[in-house]
Amino acid sequence: MNSIRARAERIGAWLDRSDADVLAIQELKCRDDQFPAQVFSERGYEVAFHGLNQWNGVAIASRVGLADVEIGFPDVPGFGDQDDVEARAISADCGGVRVHSLYVPNGRELDHPHYTYKLAWLEALRAEVSRTLAADAGTRLVLCGDFNVAPEDDDVWDMAEFDGATHVSEPERTAFAALLDAGLTDVARPFTPGPGVYTFWDYQKLRFPKKQGMRIDFQLASPALAERAEDAFVDREERKGKGASDHAPVVVDYSG
Repeated sequence: MNSIRARAERIGAWLDRSDADVLAIQELKCRDDQFPAQVFSERGYEVAFHGLNQWNGVAIASRVGLADVEIGFPDVPGFGDQDDVEARAISADCGGVRVHSLYVPNGRELDHPHYTYKLAWLEALRAEVSRTLAADAGTRLVLCGDFNVAPEDDDVWDMAEFDGATHVSEPERTAFAALLDAGLTDVARPFTPGPGVYTFWDYQKLRFPKKQGMRIDFQLASPALAERAEDAFVDREERKGKGASDHAPVVVDYSG
């Protein structure tokens, strides 16, 4: 999602059409005082959001309850001279499920400090997941959002185009795999097998009509929740039309 203020009406229309119980949103690009909360409240959703400036920003909207909101997570690193923690993570209890809305750092280039920051961020996330599941193996939680990693070759339209680039490097893929090794499951993939199933298409170079996309958005669920996944799809239609985001929603149906 790019700029929630510019796409507030589209989000409202999508909620009406999808009938989703919970929506995790990333890349708000607004401060908290600019967040269009009415779009959600008038539809019966509670919403928690965290935005510091025109960059990043995350939110969770729920109509099945929203409690114990937490900004960030333990030991999450910052970036820059001041080590400021960016608005990249928020979580809340929604109807008995701990939902995390995450916007993983992009990494920019392999030799850029942002790449090191990205790997440290993912490791801190893995450590938190491991602690949570070790404390309660039966907890129901899901990490939702833009992970900025394409973990498999089929998750990009042409691996040759990504030679020497971020998102597909071995350290990034290893960091993503570590989340799965910690006990999480990519619940959408079995219902949306590739190749050619993408969640992101860059605005440049007509990537969307050329079907040149990437699968970088996921729902990673704990065992107790993953077993309840009944169906999933990528709502590619939402990438179409005027004012569309360059990402498409990843929708998962859970039982119970």
